Amino acid sequence: MELSVLILAAGKSTRFRSRTSKVLHPLAGRPMILYSVDAAQTFSPYPPTLVVGDNELQLRALLGDRVRYVRQDQPLGTGHAVLQAREALQGEGDAVLVSFGDMPLLRRETLEAVVDRYRQLRPTISMLTVVSEDSMAYGRVIRDASGGVVAVVEEAVASPEQLAIKELNCSVYCFDAAWLWDNLPFLQPSPKGELYLTDMVGMAVAQGRRVEPVVTYDADEVLGPNNRVQLAQAERVLRRRINEELMLSGVTLLDPNTTYVDHGVKVGQDTTIWPNTFLSGQTTVGEDCHIGPNTFVRDCHIADRCTVRASFVEGARIAEDCSIGPFARIRPGTTLDSGVHMGSFGEVKGSHLGQRVHMGHFSYVGDAEVGAEANIGAGAVTCNYDGETKHRTRIGERAFVGSGSMLVAPLEIGPGAVIGAGSVVTHDVPAGALVYGVPARPRRG
Repeated sequence: MELSVLILAAGKSTRFRSRTSKVLHPLAGRPMILYSVDAAQTFSPYPPTLVVGDNELQLRALLGDRVRYVRQDQPLGTGHAVLQAREALQGEGDAVLVSFGDMPLLRRETLEAVVDRYRQLRPTISMLTVVSEDSMAYGRVIRDASGGVVAVVEEAVASPEQLAIKELNCSVYCFDAAWLWDNLPFLQPSPKGELYLTDMVGMAVAQGRRVEPVVTYDADEVLGPNNRVQLAQAERVLRRRINEELMLSGVTLLDPNTTYVDHGVKVGQDTTIWPNTFLSGQTTVGEDCHIGPNTFVRDCHIADRCTVRASFVEGARIAEDCSIGPFARIRPGTTLDSGVHMGSFGEVKGSHLGQRVHMGHFSYVGDAEVGAEANIGAGAVTCNYDGETKHRTRIGERAFVGSGSMLVAPLEIGPGAVIGAGSVVTHDVPAGALVYGVPARPRRG
């Protein structure tokens, strides 16, 4: 069986009150629509087809040629949206899987169950339903005396008796493709002038065709955020899933409720994440690390056995056995080789610190190369900016930079050189030399 996948994503998102399309709002660090697209790509040899509206340019900027696009210029309902894809998809595949771009919590396994029900029984429609106390403004699933699905009634037009029904339509379907494209043009407008895809269920039943439901009892999975309150609800669900997967893989989260890990972040076995910690972007953390508390890490690679406490770290590569913080900041473009220690309130930007460099508290190293086993004393600063241009500082292996020193770049400190505490260094220092003072000069005699 060949399957085409159609994702409806043309909604106006008016309740979000945002210039950004709803499906582009982030969940666990990535745009909502990517969850639907990633799931869809596993079911079909064809690229997913996306129904778009005024959000087309925003979606194209994100997705490029990962999907095909069809346009719904007027928001005339879900049936009208699917009808826009008829020309593009007719004749492609035996079945059409229809889902929504704003259902990021829908598990791949659940979609697979809908597809498998269609593949095994070959009904005209297989559809996902949920039993939920919260109606979520979804349509009600109407069954006959024998339990068969006979119709779906939208909440806006449901009677009081129908509104009491707890089984809801999730608007996820697998259709017989030929039947769908032949019958879709016969949908009748609702009193609001919209074409409801849900009416295809009643149409199939009226023709004596089979509709097979797949029932879930996990209402969280089919939540489609329509406002930012529901977006926050979806965020909590998704982050809970991520945290549970981490813990089951051997990571300790001391307080999962205050641990925020983005989708795609990797954390190694026996690492401990302390409360109020954020791991975001393209971040990997090795084994046997301690991260947090009160720590933000973004787009970093942190190797094994590292400790990062109460610090802000982004865009850095940190080798094994490093110790950072508390209250340190590491800015993008920084590499720390193995065994580096950064003290409290230190900051590093666009620099490379060699193995076992010791960098004292309250110090700043910017645009610098620091050799292995060098010591950067407390309060030492590389003065890398002259008001117009950033300049680099090079500090050799085993050099000793005393506390409170100012290194005015461009500057080169040779291996084994010693800078006296409080010095202002404005000229290169040869290997093994001792300089001190303001301005720094070599020791006499």
